[in-house]
Amino acid sequence: MGSERMEMRKRQMSVQQESAAGGTAPAQQGQPGQANPRGSNAYFLHVACRPCSSLIIRNEDRDERNRKASYDVKEETSDCEDCPKPTLEEVRTWGQSFDKLMCCPAGRNAFRQFLRTEFSEENMLFWLACEEFSKDANKTPVEERARVIYEDYISILSPKEVSLDSRVRESINRNMQEPNLQTFEDAQLQIYTLMQRDSYPRYMNSAAYKNLLNTLSEQSPES
Repeated sequence: MGSERMEMRKRQMSVQQESAAGGTAPAQQGQPGQANPRGSNAYFLHVACRPCSSLIIRNEDRDERNRKASYDVKEETSDCEDCPKPTLEEVRTWGQSFDKLMCCPAGRNAFRQFLRTEFSEENMLFWLACEEFSKDANKTPVEERARVIYEDYISILSPKEVSLDSRVRESINRNMQEPNLQTFEDAQLQIYTLMQRDSYPRYMNSAAYKNLLNTLSEQSPES
């Protein structure tokens, strides 16, 4: 520790001497031409500490955002829809079309759990929120419910932001001035199509779906 301090002091004195020789260092009052060691020390401390403190602050902010995002997602994903366990026949129909899977509460739950493993559960959460929004016209003011959905899934500041193209996003921004029950229709359809084309084929080929199908097949009287 002592050798490091001596080395730092030597470097400071060397810079001070060079600055004084070149006439560039600020002079102390009443002593023209003499370097200001206190000013130089302050400069070195400022340069040395500023990046570290800034980095610490940025890391703390990032960690806080990550903790908040993780907490929010856990709060949203803790409970799925209440429904009975799927039957073998129901699980088989899920493989026929995405529409049949989404029409079945147990199918939505199973698919949602799969999306969670792919870190895209927000797509299902948004679709479900839009379904409830369009069917619940009288219980809560439309403006308030639209704002909640926008902040949770449309805002770029949300950790659960869904992927929408610019046309749909701009349309929502315009509609939010006077929201109505059709405000999120285009966005809901776009996310539905995204899940159908992207996530649904992977779920059909996943171990999760195949294991569920095999388990129910073994439990079936037909087997």
